[in-house]
Amino acid sequence: MLIETEKDVILVDPMLGEKGTMATFTYFRFKARKNPVVSLPESCKTILKKITHCLITHKHPDHIDKEGERFLLENNTPVTCSYKDEKLFKSKGLNVVQTLRYFKKNPFLGGTIEGIPAKHGYGYIAKPMGNVMGFYLELPNQKSIYLSSDTIYTEAVDKVLKEYEPDISVVACGTAQLDLFQPLLMKMEDILRFVKNASGNVIANHLEAVNHCPTTRKQLREELENKGLSEKVMIPMDGEILQIN
Repeated sequence: MLIETEKDVILVDPMLGEKGTMATFTYFRFKARKNPVVSLPESCKTILKKITHCLITHKHPDHIDKEGERFLLENNTPVTCSYKDEKLFKSKGLNVVQTLRYFKKNPFLGGTIEGIPAKHGYGYIAKPMGNVMGFYLELPNQKSIYLSSDTIYTEAVDKVLKEYEPDISVVACGTAQLDLFQPLLMKMEDILRFVKNASGNVIANHLEAVNHCPTTRKQLREELENKGLSEKVMIPMDGEILQIN
């Protein structure tokens, strides 16, 4: 995902490898397939040349893969991440210029950025999945953006949606699951709850790109239409640019 303003192009969680260059994430629950299961759209390659900054929510390979690391290293791209990931990313040679703590506002590209807690799964599985950080951005002359990242619906998510009232909220909707344990991302009822409680537009991502995410764009669209929520939500296709004035 990329966020483009008048003067900056922010790369979020660079998974840039070719189709099928990464191992499968499930073998039994869902069909074993090498990841990503789709190719990076050609249109992305042009805008990648314009990147000015990178945000990384967590260390999982479907958020920063080997090709993503190579891109950041080659371009010495400034990186902002969680303080919990600073040591790891610096050990890889990444240009970490800023680390964030939860619910603490920091200067960012002329505006502010704040780390938001995220919980990567229901029940036991959240612990081995490790730390994840969402981001709340307020940039000059732009709508506020909440990048919730890989998370289930938590008190922190609820707090941001209701108290911060972001103009744009991005939610991971693939309902990712491993072969064992509960889902790693929001179940459909929690996605719908997220949309209901969002004050502004919602963008659905993390769909149809990795083999452990069963929820499709079509299924999500149908559920939103059944609940009368479809007008609030944008479900972009791969490579699609959403312009929000």
